[in-house]
Amino acid sequence: MTPATIVAEPVLQVTSPHAATGMTLLEGPTFDAQGRLHLVDVTAPEGAPKLLRIDLGTHAITPLLTTGAVALTSAQWGPRDGRLHLTDYATGRILSVTPDGEDLRVEFSGEVEGRVMRPDDLAFDEDGTMFVSDSSPTAYPGAAPKGRVVRVDGATRRASVLADHQPNPNGISLEPGGGALWISQLDANRIDRLILDPERTRVIAGHTAIHVDGGASQTDSNAIDADGNIYQAFHGIPRLQVFGRHGTHRATVVVPPEPRGLDSATNLAIRPGTRDAYMTVSGPAGGFVHRFEALAAGVRATNGG
Repeated sequence: MTPATIVAEPVLQVTSPHAATGMTLLEGPTFDAQGRLHLVDVTAPEGAPKLLRIDLGTHAITPLLTTGAVALTSAQWGPRDGRLHLTDYATGRILSVTPDGEDLRVEFSGEVEGRVMRPDDLAFDEDGTMFVSDSSPTAYPGAAPKGRVVRVDGATRRASVLADHQPNPNGISLEPGGGALWISQLDANRIDRLILDPERTRVIAGHTAIHVDGGASQTDSNAIDADGNIYQAFHGIPRLQVFGRHGTHRATVVVPPEPRGLDSATNLAIRPGTRDAYMTVSGPAGGFVHRFEALAAGVRATNGG
């Protein structure tokens, strides 16, 4: 089977490189109940928009959060409280705000089994339990992997480690039905499948499910649609790859050659109940949103993370 090539259409430019950081990096796209797209800029300095909302009809961009020594890397709506949850790589916390970016709260902070997290991406189950990729770069060739997959209980907010010794986990998605997590390992260019017990409190089995030929690029965030297809984003090249749940490479999503200066497609969201998909694309040219038609409808697992 030859993978299909899907060309994503540019929608709008959202950000330009910041003078203070020398770059911009869009992440964490997610739709609210009104169909507005929220996303974060990982590298935004103090005073610049760190969380933004886009009206896709008018292309109006509204800054929602501009302050705080934070590096926001993903966004996901809480199923129990309707708040937008944000991973803060800089402090190891999980934060939340209202849909308008107000009432900033700390949902989780502190050590997890002796170490502060570096939360990269986030997935929820329907009970409000969070599954977090705890990033830790692996210094090749000799260092042992130290990344983790962390569970934060929806009722008690107690955290536990589901998987340790991971080669820098990044993308994390709960598959339809909630029986397993799909984890993209940034420093190994692979996607692992971790099978959970019925209560989703521990990993009972797991394996490397998909090897990715990334070359100079690395596996970043991921998402899963209603049919169980895995959409794998990349840091280092502006493209996505779509795999079936049994590893078949079904499609590659690319962006047009112009504008030049786009070198990453870090994440995507599919509007729940539709095939309307949007990806965040960044590089020296700025931060952009591109649109494409997904292979199947979006679900909670495809709307942020």
